[in-house]
Amino acid sequence: MAPMLERYVSPGKGNGLRATTKIRRGVLVTSAEPVAYCVSNKRETERPAAAGSMLHKRAWPGHKTECRCLCSLLPRHPTDSVRLAARLIFTLVSVRNLTQTNLHKEIYLDSMPEQKKEGLSELATMLELYMETEIPDLKQRMTSELPLSCREALSIIAKVTCNCFTISDGELQEIGVGLYPSLSLLNHDCRPNCVMVFNGTELQLRAVQDINPGEELRISYIETLSLTEDRQKQLEEQYHFTCHCQRCSSKEQDGVLLSGREAAWRQLKEALPRLEGLQSESNWLELLENCSNLLTSAGEEVPDENLYKLKITDMALDASVHLGRWEEALSFGLKTLPSYRLYYPDPHPVHGVQLMRVGKLQHHLGCIDDALESFKEAFKILKLTHGEGHPLIVDLMMKMEECRSEIDLQQPSN
Repeated sequence: MAPMLERYVSPGKGNGLRATTKIRRGVLVTSAEPVAYCVSNKRETERPAAAGSMLHKRAWPGHKTECRCLCSLLPRHPTDSVRLAARLIFTLVSVRNLTQTNLHKEIYLDSMPEQKKEGLSELATMLELYMETEIPDLKQRMTSELPLSCREALSIIAKVTCNCFTISDGELQEIGVGLYPSLSLLNHDCRPNCVMVFNGTELQLRAVQDINPGEELRISYIETLSLTEDRQKQLEEQYHFTCHCQRCSSKEQDGVLLSGREAAWRQLKEALPRLEGLQSESNWLELLENCSNLLTSAGEEVPDENLYKLKITDMALDASVHLGRWEEALSFGLKTLPSYRLYYPDPHPVHGVQLMRVGKLQHHLGCIDDALESFKEAFKILKLTHGEGHPLIVDLMMKMEECRSEIDLQQPSN
């Protein structure tokens, strides 16, 4: 465990991590590499970006084995959790005396709803079928060679589902999933004092608030831009606990998230599943047309800070970027910034990345002064959440320098 942290029993939460010394915001508290990880299914079918490509290369030693497992399971395709559980088992079987494999979030199957247990049982059966080609005597070897907590497929699936972390690139796009046992002690809060960012597969834990000695370090397990009811439902279903954090207890921001005329924003809410389908299919033209029509229809009856209007505006931004419609993309991006500032208190990486996206659009369109200001705002946030040595920060500093050079060239010579 890092010298700034210690394990302790968190009241009402079981195990947790707390500070042993004063931790200033922006400090790298600790970092870790995964015991096992895999590229996410949706990235397997895409042309990987730089970070995703690096993850593919690092994951390659296990790809041959995984490919044989995949072929044996066709036409079915295993979920990310099944593939990650298999990676964990292969690692445990092949590397004797592997340390730090204890996944700390405990799953109590007896108290789990029957429907959830059935779903996990189906995944456990798929895991056994998936690995049968490579380890025919799987059950026997799990019993004799694996740690006590990892000797049943159902138990492993439940633990992996609850303990895995989503690996993202510098711009917070999902590229994989991994297991980081030393950090699975971290508890959840809907307004956390720490954030996790990734540099390749390395997970970096950074403080985003000043943390006093004895204070618990908390992260958010989920995307927090949602209603209290929806956050609690997701936490119950995936992590099997009810959140009683200050934000959930007060239900703060729920009123703002649902601001505007209900009949108007309800149409936006009901359209979201269809829009998400278009987005997953990369049907950018139809997505942009649908988003634009919905946003025009909602008009001023639904303010920009409404949750569903903000989500659709973000989808329109993505679609515009993919279609190369830069002016439209910038217009949508600028509309999101006041809401991002409201819902993601600084320093928050989501707000910083959105500012950087807007800055890139401004720069591309020749709005150099505006771009530099956006990049400066992004830098103030991201230097704390990512650290000044992170590749994203290096890229951001280069963008700022480009803007300054172009502004200098525009100045009239004496």
